[in-house]
Amino acid sequence: MAIDTRGEAADRPSTGRPAKKRTSPALFYRQVVAELRKVIWPTRKDLISYTTIVLVFVLIMVGIVSGLDYLLTKGVLAVFG
Repeated sequence: MAIDTRGEAADRPSTGRPAKKRTSPALFYRQVVAELRKVIWPTRKDLISYTTIVLVFVLIMVGIVSGLDYLLTKGVLAVFG
């Protein structure tokens, strides 16, 4: 975030008070609950589907990284070993 150091904003002295009033914990909690009510939660079927897709993707990536690690290790040991 940039600070304006030219023009009228730089010429005005600071007022010494915060820009915004802090919210109380109770108001914050009510706002969080109100926002969570707006969320469209996935169904159990969707959740199982998404979880399965993520786990399969992670297993594929683990396999790729492990395979590359194994090949590079063998290559380095062949050259420098």
